[in-house]
Amino acid sequence: MIDFKNKSVIKLKAVSIDDGHKFVDDLLIDNEYIIAAFSSMRDKLVFTDKRIISINVQGITGSKVDYTFIPYNKIQLFSIETAGMLDLDAEIDVVVSAIGTIRFELSSSSDIKKICKKISEKISD
Repeated sequence: MIDFKNKSVIKLKAVSIDDGHKFVDDLLIDNEYIIAAFSSMRDKLVFTDKRIISINVQGITGSKVDYTFIPYNKIQLFSIETAGMLDLDAEIDVVVSAIGTIRFELSSSSDIKKICKKISEKISD
């Protein structure tokens, strides 16, 4: 599992849905689709219509990969902070039972409100 306590901020830039499929296509369940995908140098983050998939590439060669799946129904609360004039990053904080608060820092070009809407829909089901 990703050590969110030591790595509470993961800076990520938006990538295409096609790139998101490259990261997780073999992990998606039937009728699951990608809403948004993000990438840093090594780590990846994918929001689907059912869950958040965090991908932590480990080791020098990057051959070991840790996948953490966060079902929306396990999110207790969340907040978003949109990008501003001086602070160019958008942030999503999610509180998950048994893990605590996880912060994802996204590039300003991210459609954070679309992600917020989808999380809201799913946690209120």
